[in-house]
Amino acid sequence: MEAKQQVLEAMKKEGTPVNAGKIVELTGLDRKVVDKAMAELKKEEAIVSPKRCYWQAK
Repeated sequence: MEAKQQVLEAMKKEGTPVNAGKIVELTGLDRKVVDKAMAELKKEEAIVSPKRCYWQAK
C-alpha cells in the first residue's frame, strides 16, 4: 500500500482530526514520508483542516 493511502486510511480509522505526529504513530511511517503524503492529499483536497495543524479525511 502506498504511503498516501496509508495516511488516508489512518485518518479515517482514527475518526477525529489528527496531526502528522499522530499519523506517524499510527502508521509507523517516517515523518518525511507522512508530510509528503499529506501535502499530496491536501492538493487533491482529500483531507481538510478543521483546526490549525490537525487534519481529517473528507
